[in-house]
This record gives sequence, C-alpha cells and structure tokens, in this order.
Amino acid sequence: MRPIRRLLIANRGEIALRIIRTARSLGIHTIALYSDADARALHVEAADEAWPLGPAPARDSYLNAGKVLAIARAARADAIHPGYGFLSENSAFAEQVEAAGLCFVGPPATAIRAMGDKAGAKALMAAAGVPLLPGYHGEDQTEARLLAEARHIGIPLLIKAATGGGGKGMRRVDNDADFLEALAAVKREARSAFGDDAVLLERYLERARHVEVQLFCDHHGQGVYLGDRDCSLQRRHQKVIEEAPAPGLSDALRRAMGEASVKAALAIGYVGAGTMEYLVCGEAFFFMEMNTRLQVEHPVTECITGQDLVAWQLQIAQGAPLPLSQADITLRGHAVEARLYAEDVAAGFLPASGDIDTLVWPEGVRIDSGVREGDTITPYYDPMLAKLIAHGPDRAHAFAALAGALDTLTLAPLIHNAPLLARLCRDPDVLAVRHHTQWPLPSTAVPLPELAWLAAALWLGRSPPSPDPWQRFAGFRVGQEDRLALPLTLGGEARHLSLNLRRLGAVTEVQWHGHWLPYRLTADAVHLMAEGRWQRLPVVRDRLHLEGQSVAFGLTSPQHDSPREAPAHGAIAPMHALVVQLLVSPGQQVHRGQPLVVLEAMKMEHTLRADEEAVVAAVHCRAGEPVSQGARLVSFTQEQP
Repeated sequence: MRPIRRLLIANRGEIALRIIRTARSLGIHTIALYSDADARALHVEAADEAWPLGPAPARDSYLNAGKVLAIARAARADAIHPGYGFLSENSAFAEQVEAAGLCFVGPPATAIRAMGDKAGAKALMAAAGVPLLPGYHGEDQTEARLLAEARHIGIPLLIKAATGGGGKGMRRVDNDADFLEALAAVKREARSAFGDDAVLLERYLERARHVEVQLFCDHHGQGVYLGDRDCSLQRRHQKVIEEAPAPGLSDALRRAMGEASVKAALAIGYVGAGTMEYLVCGEAFFFMEMNTRLQVEHPVTECITGQDLVAWQLQIAQGAPLPLSQADITLRGHAVEARLYAEDVAAGFLPASGDIDTLVWPEGVRIDSGVREGDTITPYYDPMLAKLIAHGPDRAHAFAALAGALDTLTLAPLIHNAPLLARLCRDPDVLAVRHHTQWPLPSTAVPLPELAWLAAALWLGRSPPSPDPWQRFAGFRVGQEDRLALPLTLGGEARHLSLNLRRLGAVTEVQWHGHWLPYRLTADAVHLMAEGRWQRLPVVRDRLHLEGQSVAFGLTSPQHDSPREAPAHGAIAPMHALVVQLLVSPGQQVHRGQPLVVLEAMKMEHTLRADEEAVVAAVHCRAGEPVSQGARLVSFTQEQP
C-alpha cells in the first residue's frame, strides 16, 4: 500500500466538504470535481484544487466514470474517495480505479459486486444463515415472471432496484393492479440513478424498525462494529432522522446483529467502512442490504464513539490496521441527526429548488452542510441541504437540543422541511419509540404564525398612497397617515386587518396585539423587530416565505371568506424538473387518476395524474426537456374529440 498524498474526491456538496476537512487534518492534498451547476460551490472553494466535469446532469458529470478517471490521472491523484451516492457503489468504477494504479478508498470491487447486487447479497446472507424476508431476487427479470412472483409473495410488497440505494428506485405496491406501473417506474429510476434496471421483490413488513450496524474491516483480516443506528423515520423510503444507538434493543440483539455483520463482511473479503441494514421486529432481525460505503448518517456514530470515520477510511486504505479493537470501542451518550431537505412537505414532500437569500445556522449542534447564503439549489441533485446533529448524555437531551436548534434555524426563501423535523423531535410517539418504517410523517404545513398576517398586510399596503383618499387602503388625517385597513387572504384563509401606523423620526412602527413594532420594507422582504430581534420575511412573486413554507397571499373581497382559485384543467409542473415520459396526446380522453406526465427531479420520479374526466386539448412539453415550476404541461377541454 502506498501513502495517500493527493486525494481526488469524486463527489460534491456536504460529503465532499466532510472528506476535505479530515484529509486536510491528515496532511493530504485535496482535489475537487464540479459540474457546471457547482462551479461556485463550497466544496470547490474549500479544496486545494478543483477540476470541471462538464454539464450539470449527473450522468454527464459525477456519474461519468471516464471523465473522473481522466481527471484523476491529469491531477496526479494517488487515490479516489467516492463519498456516498454517484459512483461509490459502482464495482466497475472501483475496478477501473484499481487498474489505473490508484487507491480506491472503499472496499475491493469484488466485495462491492457481491453486496451491491441486492439479489446476490441476499443469496450470500441466506447461505450464511442470516434471516431473510420472503421475496424474489432471481435472474429472470421478465415482466411475466416478476408479476407471478409478486402474486406469490403477496401484498404489500416492495419493488427495489437490485443495485444502488438511498431510497432511489423503490416502490411499495398495495394491489396487483398497480404492480406493472410501479415496476416500470422503478426500472426507469434505477437506470437513471445506477445504470442498471434489474429489480428484486420483497415482502413489506407493516410495523418494523430500520436498524443498521456500522462496521469496519482492514487488510489484515480484522473487523469491528461501532454500535448501531435507528433510521426508522423515513419518507419515500428515504431517511429523515437517524439516531445512535438504536433505542429499546436488548444487549443480546445488539450483539447478535453486530457479530453477524462483521462475520458476513469478513467472509467476502470486505475492507473499509460498511453498513449492514436490518428490519427489526421484537427480538427478530431480517437482512435488507449492505451499503458498501460511508453512510449519510455516519456523524451520529462519530458522536457516540468519539471517532473520525473518514480518518479510519483513509488510514485503512493505506494499509493501516484498525485503530481500535472491539473491546476498545465504547459508546457515550446519545446522538440524533436530522436531514434538512429542500422540499415542500405540504405538497407531498416534493423537492424544491431556488435561492438561499438568508441562512443563519443555529449554535450548539454540529452542522454538516455544503450550502451557504447566496447559493442556488438546482433540480439536478439530491435535495439534502445539510445535516444537523445533536449529542447529549441521553436520548431526551439529544432530541431536545436538536429541536431547539431547528427552531432557531433561519433559511429563506427556499422551501424546506425544518419545521417538520422540529415537530418530529418533539412527537410523543417518537420520544416513546413507538415509531416504525411505516409510521406516517405529518404531511401538513406547520400553522402559520400570526406575524405572517402582519407581514402580508404591510407588504400589500406598501404602495404609494392614491391622491383620492377614498381609494387608499390607509386611513387619512390632515398631515399624517396612521392607519392601514385592507382585506387579505393568506394560505387560503381570509381576514380583514386594521393596523395603526406611526413614524418616530426615521423609524416607522406598526401596532400589533398592543405592542409597537418597528418595521421596514425592502424590494424583496418585510423586516420586523419582534421577539427582541429583527426578523426578515422574504416575499417572492406574491408568496410569503417563512417556516420552511411558500404561502400565497393577496387582496380579497370582504364579501368572500376566501378566494376561489380557478381549476388547473390540466397538468402543472409542481417543481423544476425533467420530462421523462409523456403518456397522453391531444384529443385523448382521460379519466380521473390517469397518469399524464412523468417528471424527474433530484433523482426521483413524480407522476402527474388527471384530477378530472376530460379531453386533452394540447400538450406543451416534450420528453427529455426541462420544465420550470408552474409551467403548464397538459391542457384539458371538456369538448369531446
């Protein structure tokens, strides 16, 4: 093994920055890669040098193994760290790295191939005596065979991409009629994300917990496990909150899972960091898959062990033995991590994109992020913005600390899920460990604070007064203007507000619930002094952005309780996305619930369906082209063809 002096990081964002920090502490020169969309990203600025990869789509940049290897040679790299996602579990890429004489900071290609193929991994686990869920992971991938196996396994079941991970290429099926549509969607997602559309089928457990074991193996045939993690809080099969150690497990169950994980890894010649994932029901555990890379949630393990897992990876890759033996690994306290996503929770967790005009991170918790104030979040990559990690003496303290941190996060105007994360950290079911993989995450918007109404009213009343006093929202007196009265709607609710205003020197104040609050208006926000601090409430295209939400507001007639929105009569793009499939054509009769367009955003597919019986009047998009949020994709007419 050669020492690593020049490390190329074949990834982006938060994990690239995480690797750069540890590599620099070890005296290793870091080389970053970036797509056109990431030219000004934080990881590019933080690395010792950076090389362009090309166009923004992942398949043309971060997933292009040939480009990555060419840059590695040109940059005189000794090693490549793949991070997670992208090429991290691509056995062919690992082989190419090794063939080029470079060190791959990860397991050997043979181990990636053995465990990266979920079907093959299940066969290996079955041979080793590890319990498996009922399912199908055979080579026959014909539609007829898969449908027959699905009927044999029974409902509900899960269709999963045979390679890859991260919740991509995965669909739950609750009735036979939906199987073929879900199968086609999984295959498309798997091809797009992993370059392989093979799938496996698995019985879906209704109330299981997702528990995983962090393990490490070295080149000397030794292996250890560094505790376990609970990752049961999920949406769309993607983890939202993770914690370590997993609560409520017996010592015997922890030991059984840990020892089985290390034994299985050593049996396939595993080297480096890996994670065995299990479904746990009572004292029984069932193998799901192995992730042959560092996990997104590795910080919670770092917190309770006091170890730098990236440093372990780099040291083991250079031939060093494991830093600690199993007996030397001790766990201290409890850690919990929340994944901050750019997504619209109330719209079904749709990924969001847009600008970050304001960003203030909370204090007292660890922040692993790849974004900063002034960045633009594009639809090309995963919507995760950051990870917030709290460590405390016990589980209650850790969750309370994380909830408090999420409350004080300031991020606007980008839509995000921080309010949901704070609610989860305080949810009685979560705190009592009654949650499981199917436990429903709250999908409704957080109630708007009263301050939102004040901001909306001040914004709508900001225009210069009309010469005609009867056409002004503000009240009038000789020589002064001290009243604002107007009917408005916010988030579908209507109110009539009357506000007193006054000017004290250069300061303008508004009376709100008996208190005078200083305020000012800028071109894109309302600024209010409330609760002892200035608060900025951004306004973008008549939408107020606060509490992670984007809320429409406007004037309404006082004769109506709320405005009536015209029906869409077609399909509107709910986010910036790429059109994957057009499923209708002009003149076609469609029925309620019928698929119209399949979109892809941030590596996930979203199917738009008809919400009424109608006839397609026009199609305004083409497969393969990008569309903007709010763009009309399909128009309906009630006329018969």
